[in-house]
Amino acid sequence: MTSAITLGEHTFDVTTAGPSEGTPVVLLHGFPETPACWGPMLPRLAQYRVIAPAQRGYSPGARPVGVENYTVDRLGGDVVALLDHFGIRSAHLVGHDWGAAVAWWTAAHHPDRVASLTAVSVPHSSAFSWGLREDPDQQTRSRYIGVFRDGDAAERALLPDDGRRLRDMFGDAVDPALVDEHVRVLTEPGALTAALSWYRAMGREFTDVPAIRVPTTYVWSNRDEAVSRATAEKCAEHVTGPYRFVELDGVSHWVPEQAPDRLADIIVDRVEGTRV
Repeated sequence: MTSAITLGEHTFDVTTAGPSEGTPVVLLHGFPETPACWGPMLPRLAQYRVIAPAQRGYSPGARPVGVENYTVDRLGGDVVALLDHFGIRSAHLVGHDWGAAVAWWTAAHHPDRVASLTAVSVPHSSAFSWGLREDPDQQTRSRYIGVFRDGDAAERALLPDDGRRLRDMFGDAVDPALVDEHVRVLTEPGALTAALSWYRAMGREFTDVPAIRVPTTYVWSNRDEAVSRATAEKCAEHVTGPYRFVELDGVSHWVPEQAPDRLADIIVDRVEGTRV
């Protein structure tokens, strides 16, 4: 079920599933995705109280103009506000891609609100920043970030022809029906600029993220086009709590869509506190 939920000045579209008394699990999507990326996993997670927001910029009612509205502290603040709205003291947090970056920030700054963290594809922000500085492989993989941060160049490249280049980003790894839903949202007026503002707002609050104390699983796939092995393995240095690194073989960056059953098992194991 999807409903509109007002958090402060903005209204978010939030998908919920499972029993209201169940253990809360919050799912944060990445770019250029929507909460639809979690759809294939929902049957496996049906035992939990699943909450999957269309995050800031992706919900039509939460699409403010201005890069300053998309700093990671504001994005993480939306997660805390979401928990407050539902009266949830702490939740198991799951994030993919940019959703992982928001989840890392939230777990670092609000550990009392995060029972556990499952981060998918994107490692701790300090590890990622290390990769951008020190790892030539990561630097090559991240060249697209400069384009995304450059004015409206990305919009001019990605929007024409019904978002053809947005679609190309998924290759053949994602069900075309899911790609259609992702692109439908991002081709709404102002949506792509809002989503790219996450990149354009990257600053010190993104790179200077404290170590994580909560139980954490980091999932990386060895065919991820965006994150190098060295960067992924650096993640362990930034978690002081219980930590597991799970490598998926032969899976691309689009883990929720391409390997939903495997990822759902990993999430369940983290929520239940058992080994993968």
